[in-house]
Amino acid sequence: MKISVERSGGIAALTRVWTVHAQTASAKSQWQPIVEACPWDAVPKTVRAAAAEVHDNQPDRFIYSIRAGQRRAALPEQAVTGPWRVLVDTTRAASEDKPGRQGHVQA
Repeated sequence: MKISVERSGGIAALTRVWTVHAQTASAKSQWQPIVEACPWDAVPKTVRAAAAEVHDNQPDRFIYSIRAGQRRAALPEQAVTGPWRVLVDTTRAASEDKPGRQGHVQA
């Protein structure tokens, strides 16, 4: 299972991407509960839809686009809480722990 978290926006308008490939049985068993804890059906699937749900004008906030296998979600920064925060933080940490990999930055 491929898990990726893309964070876009912010003051500098940089996009960061963190990716994990859970390929072994032990990796899948580690990641599956984290992924399944997230309420995928309760959130927008696209960045545009997530941005439209932000009721107050909050420029320079991040938008997260999250993918895990066939699942998709897009969340404004303030909605990345609970199981979403666990998934984002765990993916970021695992991606940055890889030798020679510090998260991918797109300008």
